Amino acid sequence: MMRIKYFMIACMVSAWSLFQVQAQPYVNKYKWSKDGDQYYTIDQGQIVQVHLPDQTTTTILSKADLTTQSMNQQVNPEDFTISEDGNKILIYTNTEKVWRYHTKGDYWVYDRATKALTQLGKGLPASSLMFAKFSPDAQKVAYSSAHNMYVEELATHKIKQLTKDGTDRIINGTFDWVYEEEFGARDGFRWSADSKKIAFWHVDARSIKNFLMINNTDSIYPYTIPVEYPVVGQDPSAVKIGVVNIDNDKISWMQIPGDARQHYLPRMEWAGNNQIIAQQLDRKQQVSTLYLADASSGTAHSIYKESSDTWVDIKSRWHGDNPIGWDFIEQGKAFLWVTEKDGWRHIYRVDLQGHEKLITKGDYDILDLLAVNEKEGYVYFMASPENATQDYLYRTKLDGSGTAERVSAENEQGTHAYNISPNGKYAEHTFSNANRFPIRDWVELPSNKIIGQAPIARTLPPGFPQVKYIQIKTDEGVVMDASVTLPENFDSTKKYPVVFYVYTEPASCTVKDSWGNGRNFLYQGDMQKDGYIYVSIDSRGTPAPKGTAWRHSIYKKVGILNIHDQYEAAKKVIEWPYIDKDRVAVWGWSGGGSTTLNLMFQHPDVYKTGIAVAAVANFLTYDNVYQERYMGLPTDADNTYKIASPISHAAGLEGNLLVIHGSGDDNVHYQNAEMLINELIKHNKIFSFMEFPNRTHAISEGEGTSRFLGNLYTHYLQEHCPPGGK
Repeated sequence: MMRIKYFMIACMVSAWSLFQVQAQPYVNKYKWSKDGDQYYTIDQGQIVQVHLPDQTTTTILSKADLTTQSMNQQVNPEDFTISEDGNKILIYTNTEKVWRYHTKGDYWVYDRATKALTQLGKGLPASSLMFAKFSPDAQKVAYSSAHNMYVEELATHKIKQLTKDGTDRIINGTFDWVYEEEFGARDGFRWSADSKKIAFWHVDARSIKNFLMINNTDSIYPYTIPVEYPVVGQDPSAVKIGVVNIDNDKISWMQIPGDARQHYLPRMEWAGNNQIIAQQLDRKQQVSTLYLADASSGTAHSIYKESSDTWVDIKSRWHGDNPIGWDFIEQGKAFLWVTEKDGWRHIYRVDLQGHEKLITKGDYDILDLLAVNEKEGYVYFMASPENATQDYLYRTKLDGSGTAERVSAENEQGTHAYNISPNGKYAEHTFSNANRFPIRDWVELPSNKIIGQAPIARTLPPGFPQVKYIQIKTDEGVVMDASVTLPENFDSTKKYPVVFYVYTEPASCTVKDSWGNGRNFLYQGDMQKDGYIYVSIDSRGTPAPKGTAWRHSIYKKVGILNIHDQYEAAKKVIEWPYIDKDRVAVWGWSGGGSTTLNLMFQHPDVYKTGIAVAAVANFLTYDNVYQERYMGLPTDADNTYKIASPISHAAGLEGNLLVIHGSGDDNVHYQNAEMLINELIKHNKIFSFMEFPNRTHAISEGEGTSRFLGNLYTHYLQEHCPPGGK
């Protein structure tokens, strides 16, 4: 998805060192016990158990335990898993990045009975194991390495290779670039409950063309870096699901109907010992079908189908970019399913015959399904029925008989997040809003009672500029949420420059009442003290909890409807008496960079200065899963790819434009910048340009890169849109 990566994903964080946050690894730092009354975590290089509610701590794996006897080498855990019986611990270390996250590395097993620490995968390349996991009986560990599947006996450490066809383009047990980027699909295999079989994805990416990135700096002779990247209009990889029998190595392929190159399989789990449940999407992602397949014969049949005239979202779109897990209830006889088909994103109970029942009722969207407490008959979910910029914990009766009941404290208005225990009794809770520092505590549910010492709520210093949330209504009657941060010592009799921060695409909102929002994370210095007004507006098509019609109105109109809405709202803003119409700037990253270009090219009457970072200039260059989901196929008679692409409007540039791109961007390729440059040259348009050699979409790699990027941004803005009231 064209989201801003790493440190920029959910809340836009200030560049002030006091407030900086780090990119989160692809791990869950807390591991709940099965009973939910304690959790495990890494503390100063050791693995500890924390008991609730008193929060007493027991070390279960010390640094001494993590020191190898043969080499006297300490293993530093970056993640870990505890076996079902609690007797073994799987330790993940020496990790390396695969595209976005550190998903390959070395694995060790510690046996708590024998106190033996043993490395897995001996003989395989260092830091090459992916997604290692215990069998349910804790006798084996399975993992992927170099696109093949392996299983290792823990008693003998004998390794068996389960697949033999893995290459750079035949992928077993994990995924290709686009499945990871757009479906959140990374971990590509699952153990059966009886520990006898493994279900796994098989991806045939041989038909996907290489996009060649060039490295000009790391050697005297440049070299190319190939990335298998399916652009708009190219058929997807052929994906299928296999089930391998551990004893005899026999693989059964699930016979899910349809052309594998015209469908996607973004979700799969076991449904009992001998059944697989899988979600299939058609090429345009408008039809979602759930199949049950016999794990031995592969015979599959449809149990549940939904369709849309626009697109059907999957779990990773609202569950932290993670589609893993199937929310089974009633001992596997039914499951909870989320769909937008009635005009709102709601939770349904669906049984294995496909019969459904609505659980969450009302004119509101759920934001995420968090936990189920079957014993007490409740499902917990995030929602914000009254304010689309906020996020709260709710619960409702699992049988669908109740109404939504807010669990989050009424006096904490803003954005909440929870990590709920399996028994639904406890949760790690975080809370912030745009004008209040984040706090973290542990609470009991549903009372919200804080366990242990209450955190100290830090408040902003006196005179610190407040972020205000307003609604802007256009002449067409469209009401949009906006954040506004006024200058320090604001004087309404003066005229100030305004800087619009934009994204506007279906992948992300920019107007969220959470810490960091409304404050510029690239600006070097104090934007409010210098005298800027900072504004962001969520237009139609952004994933705000305002109903399906709001979110899906942008179908085939990315680069059209969002540009129109932003312009109409900006016209309202610049009519405020304290706005200097000659000092109006706009900037954005990724999809926000695309929006910046379109606004600068099409509406120079409003936008005088623009900074576009890592922008998609030509929508036909982006990947097929994202772009076809929201824009349809380029072969559609009513396709809008050309008119929506910023490059088509480059002749309209009149103001000051800075284009920034990393030449190593595997997401939004550097070719977008060069295509745009050619078009601007053709029309004799003067602009500024900065390439960051070999930097990715985040433009964060390399010594001094972040500092230089911030300084470049700040100097350009100050030069062409000078700060201060006049």
